[in-house]
This record gives sequence, C-alpha cells and structure tokens, in this order.
Amino acid sequence: MSTEVLDGLTIHEFSVPATLESEGGDDFAEMVAMRNQVESEILGTDDFSATPKELLPFFLDRFNPKRLFLARMDGRIVGRGVYEWQPEESATAAFIEVQVAQNMRRRGIGTSLLRVLEGAAAADGLRVIQSWSSHLPAVSDDVLEPPTGFGAIERNSAAARFAQSHGYTLEQVDRISRIDLPVDPALLAAKRADAAAHAPGYDIVQWEGRCPEEWLSDMAHLHQRMSTDAPMAAIEFAEEDWDEARVRNLDDMNMGGGRLNLSSAARHLESDQLVGFTEISLPEQEGRPASQWDTLVLKEHRGHRLGMLLKVANLELLQRVSPVTPRVTTYNAEENRPMLDVNEAVGFVPTAYEAAWKKTA
Repeated sequence: MSTEVLDGLTIHEFSVPATLESEGGDDFAEMVAMRNQVESEILGTDDFSATPKELLPFFLDRFNPKRLFLARMDGRIVGRGVYEWQPEESATAAFIEVQVAQNMRRRGIGTSLLRVLEGAAAADGLRVIQSWSSHLPAVSDDVLEPPTGFGAIERNSAAARFAQSHGYTLEQVDRISRIDLPVDPALLAAKRADAAAHAPGYDIVQWEGRCPEEWLSDMAHLHQRMSTDAPMAAIEFAEEDWDEARVRNLDDMNMGGGRLNLSSAARHLESDQLVGFTEISLPEQEGRPASQWDTLVLKEHRGHRLGMLLKVANLELLQRVSPVTPRVTTYNAEENRPMLDVNEAVGFVPTAYEAAWKKTA
C-alpha cells in the first residue's frame, strides 16, 4: 500500500523480490542505481557502488532482517529507507538508513522516510535508533567530534544537520581508507617476516570462497566475538548468535551475489583452533575495487602481531588471485589505533569518514 505524504510523493514498503527476474526485480535495480548515485555524489567516487545482484541476497538475509521503504515521485524512485533489526532476544536497537536523490532534497522527503522508519522501530518496541552517514574530510575548523575524542566531521554537512535536527547525536567516527594495488611484494614479505617472528606458536590458513568444513565451528565463534570485541563506542549491538549454519548462510549470500571472499585465519598450533581472521571481498565485476571486511584477533591472543600477519597474508592472496583489482577499501573506528597502525604500515591512506548516530526515544 502506498501513502501520499507530500504533494505527488508516495512512500510504500517494498517487497524485496526473491530474484532479479521476479516481479519487482526492475524496481530493486532502480533502487540500487539511486543508492549508488547518492554514495558517489557524497564521496566523489564510485568505489562503493554495488550491483543489484550483489546487494539482493543481503536484503533477504534471515539473520539480519530488513524492511525496505521507497519514496516515489511520479512513479520514479527518489528516496529509500532501510530498517534493520537484530533477531537476538537481547537486541535493543534498530538500524536505519535514509537516502534521497540529490535533485529531490530539501522537500521533506528525508524527513518523511525517517518518520516511517522511526514508527517501525516504535512498533517493534525498540527505543534506540542508530544510523550512519558518509563524509569527506572536513575543510573547515568548524567540526563535530564524538565523545570518544577520535575523529571529526564537518559540522555544517548536510547529513550532520539532518541528523541533529531530528535529535540524533554523534557517537563514533570511522575512518574510510584505501590502498592502491599492487603493493610492493618486498614490503609485504618484510612485514610478514617481522610479524611471524613474534608469532612462533601460530600459522596462517587460507581459503577462497566457502569456508572449509573443518573451520566452520571456529569461524562461527570468531564472527560471534566480532560482534562484541570490535570498538563500538556507545553504539548498541546485541551479541550475535553464530553457528555453522550462519557461516554457511554468509557463504551463500556472497556466492549468490557473485562475490568471492578471500579469507586468511590465524591458527593457534597448540590448540589447533582459529583465533583470528580477516576477509577481503572481491566484487561481481572483475577489475572493480575490493572491500576489506572483518578483521579480528581474539583478545586472549593479541600481542603477537597476528593482525599484521593476517593483513599481509590476505593482501598477498588477493594479488595472486586477482591481479587486476585496482585497490581495496576498508573502515576502522578512529579509536582503533592498533588496526590503523597495521593498515598504515602496509600503505592504506584515509580518504573519507563515516559517522555513527544514535537517538533514544
């Protein structure tokens, strides 16, 4: 059902199709094109664009359920609102995203979408609402800093004005970084040798695509710890419930979207268990930038330079598997200095920032 909220503007909940060939597939592709255009306009690059095929499985993920609302003007998609929640019983927060086409802003479309999303959270009994926005580096001294004391964004940016005007507060800033490829093999070899000298009780195992059966249980444990051990400031996440089926579901979503995950994991030799991992995701389209996804070393195994060992091993794997990949992008909390040190040491440079916003009803 569509509801007219402004003159000529309707907002309706969109039923995500099972396939791009199903009814609604063309609308989903139109939504993705609008999403990509907005991201490109904000960040000045299409490095973060995705294909409809890549995104569709993640909108159908039963472990991270989502609802999608579309704003239309004269039948054309001019905005979107994404509402996501955690199915875990301990979850307290909703996660939302609002995007409006550049030529349709300042007409109340974003506010109308936001009201729909906040209404959905209220109906679900979720009083905490959290969202993220992308920002180029600040060009003035008038910046907004989070309570962490790390990072800043332009106070007068459109996203910051919108968020604050609706009662959201800045809680954390992530750095968006990029490394151009290829990385000098001699540099990677030297970093690998130095890190390995500090980790005599560990080795590295690697795979392309689906997780090997023997490591499913360990990877489930690592993903679950990722939901609790990563720096989150005051952003609220429930501890995720991971088992082997959820790891396989993640594999299925990546493969269904045409993505190839390259994984490197640190194995503790004494226990024969994986205690750290990192992932790079290659996009459906060959020659597009890759995305550095999760990296984690369990707290009880830190101090052995496993972060560096993992990062170098996966970059080396990437350059063997896909020598045409031009660069890798990644996100890190600005207060996560140990991981930023690793990234900077191998050549990652900051390009933009992501702000985390929170509102408690």
